[in-house]
Amino acid sequence: MRKYFITGLLVLVPLAITLWVLNLIISTLDQSLLLLPPEWRPEMLLGFHLPGVGTVLTLVIIFVTGLVTRNFIGNRLLLLWELLLQRIPVVSSIYSSVKQVSDTLFSSSGNAFRKALLIQYPHQGSWTIAFQTGVPGGDVKNHLQGDYVSVYVPTTPNPTSGFFLMLKREDTTELDMSVDEALKYIVSMGVVAPPAAHTKPTKTDH
Repeated sequence: MRKYFITGLLVLVPLAITLWVLNLIISTLDQSLLLLPPEWRPEMLLGFHLPGVGTVLTLVIIFVTGLVTRNFIGNRLLLLWELLLQRIPVVSSIYSSVKQVSDTLFSSSGNAFRKALLIQYPHQGSWTIAFQTGVPGGDVKNHLQGDYVSVYVPTTPNPTSGFFLMLKREDTTELDMSVDEALKYIVSMGVVAPPAAHTKPTKTDH
């Protein structure tokens, strides 16, 4: 009985979690329907709630926004909009910070998580996986003697929260695994291990 129960869990738990995540995403994206007048919403037109309509609407809005801002007039309007937001005291700091992060994460030329690294954290002798995000900048680099790298240490099983650290490059080891493989390894709490590398890990290069 026990082995059958465990087998059932192994089949249903991943499916249930996947459906839960999809439902959460679709429910969130469906909030875009609130932008429509009440008489235009599916509940009024069809007489019942149809999940996913808001998701389609959200994707259309994103696509149209990108299409409009790619031309000269749209780009100018975007610049004027950003200048307006920068004049609002609290909004300007929040918007500029979020925009810099989103530009890094979603830009086609961006490379937010460049390498998967092995570091000792939170203390010597305890190892974890981190991602190199760049090198220290601004006035910070003036106070750091030596070659340092900026790293992000994600938490498990939710890698969207974590810690930002600046470490000496010599204290980090570049792993022979992709960022996607490293993320799967972290989210699975080490259960889903990437295939063994054929080459030995090396220190992070310049």
